[in-house]
Amino acid sequence: MSPDEYLYSLLGTEAVDTGPNSPALQAQAFLMPAVREWAGNQLASVQPSGSFAKGTANRRGTDIDLLISLKPTVSETLKEIYWKLDDRFIELGYKPRHQNVSLRIKVEGVDVDLVPGKQQEDGGTDHSLYRRRADTWTKTNVATHIKTVKEAGRQGETRLLKIWRDTQGLEFPSFHLELAVIAAIGYARLAPQGAVGTWTGNMTAIFRYLRDSFENARIVDPANTNNIISEDLTKAEKAKIRAAAIEALAATHWSDVLR
Repeated sequence: MSPDEYLYSLLGTEAVDTGPNSPALQAQAFLMPAVREWAGNQLASVQPSGSFAKGTANRRGTDIDLLISLKPTVSETLKEIYWKLDDRFIELGYKPRHQNVSLRIKVEGVDVDLVPGKQQEDGGTDHSLYRRRADTWTKTNVATHIKTVKEAGRQGETRLLKIWRDTQGLEFPSFHLELAVIAAIGYARLAPQGAVGTWTGNMTAIFRYLRDSFENARIVDPANTNNIISEDLTKAEKAKIRAAAIEALAATHWSDVLR
């Protein structure tokens, strides 16, 4: 098996079911009564918003991000909304993991990231989210995130980098990783995704970016340039990503670093 064939086979093995009966969408359907009960008449919508919606998810990390969109008339602060959602799911028997803008729970083997947000205007797609790590809030637009990643057309490379992240046990949030792949494209003229004989070259170029430019790169939210995504990782976490990229570039076989 050639290096390119190995990478392509990984993508096939990790392909995610996105059909209406997929585990991720079944988890969403299961949670909807609880979310509706919690939000009451302040609920605007619940929609997939992360890797599942962008086409960058892998089977090993079977998950779904759900943006719980609340109407702008909700009276609680963003911080109160975040922790009240946490309290409610603890009452329901879950053990939420506190992430930066979401709460992660497990439903029938599926990791579900609940992202509570408040619409900035009624029916709009701009949302205010609570940022737990900085104890502040940010404005963002999930629809813009999905559009940015989809239009970049690098789902394959992004999925391979996520496999590498998981293999290496790195702290590298998915949206930050997705934007890093897009940034790497700007540093190297990568061949079209999926072109014959290009997987190895494209991934090598991305690892070179992580080695040479990532630590000091300024990566911003495409929906809000005041939201600096690259600041969500510490210097130590970025240094670990760089060190792992150096190892990846020095490896003899892809199976040594992606498996």
